[in-house]
Amino acid sequence: MAGTHASPRVLPGFGLTLGFTIGYLSLIVLIPLSAVFLKTATLSWDQFVAQISAPRAMASYRLTFGASFLAASINAVFGLILAWALVRYSFPGKKLVDALVDLPFALPTAVAGISLAAIYAKNGWIGQYLEPLGIKIAFTPTGVLVALVFIGLPFVVRTVQPVLEDLDTEYEEAAASLGASRWQTVTRVVLPALFPALLTGFALAFARAVGEYGSVIFIAGNMPMISEITPLIIITKLEQYDYAGATAIATVMLIVSFAMLLIINLLQAWAAKTGRRET
Repeated sequence: MAGTHASPRVLPGFGLTLGFTIGYLSLIVLIPLSAVFLKTATLSWDQFVAQISAPRAMASYRLTFGASFLAASINAVFGLILAWALVRYSFPGKKLVDALVDLPFALPTAVAGISLAAIYAKNGWIGQYLEPLGIKIAFTPTGVLVALVFIGLPFVVRTVQPVLEDLDTEYEEAAASLGASRWQTVTRVVLPALFPALLTGFALAFARAVGEYGSVIFIAGNMPMISEITPLIIITKLEQYDYAGATAIATVMLIVSFAMLLIINLLQAWAAKTGRRET
């Protein structure tokens, strides 16, 4: 019967492309991640707990995840403002500002770290004015935050910007004609439409910040228990040939990062579902 035949696909070669995708994903992502867990499994439970709960490791978790979350939150606010300015306003040097947003993408992380350390050191361009005020940025946890904000900003801007470009200003004009204030228009019309994209930008900035190494080690100072990030501990253990210890700490980072990204994805799905109901 004609009705029993499967409808032809528009794009041929589905099986081949699916097999290639799964194979490529396994080679690049799944196999390396599996190796991390398998190497960690060589430790006993007591050894695993001792590795991941060492005071030095716990201090690095607090700094790495705390600074990454705070940096992503800062970028979510100011990235939204910057994307809004680039989309909705015309001003001298707009194209230059738009190009500078992508600078952290193109700049090698080591160069970024050295530049930030030179700028915010006590004798740097900015640090020399902050030092008399008792504000220290370079070689402190604050320096880690500055570096993570620097490398994470483009993710928010470039995620929100195209959505904002597609958001017609007629919605804002309609809200204003119905008597809504600017604050009501922003909170009830603009932000709900941008919320899924903003969450995506936040997630990308957070994920990049958690694994960042090159731009942080030069400005952090790398003082144990104070300004030492978790990726540096992993590198240190690898240099000491403590592969199981390194993979144990990497496993903690993987689990926590995956859990936070899962929560963010659930929030995105909820926001999209809520938006469809409202429309």
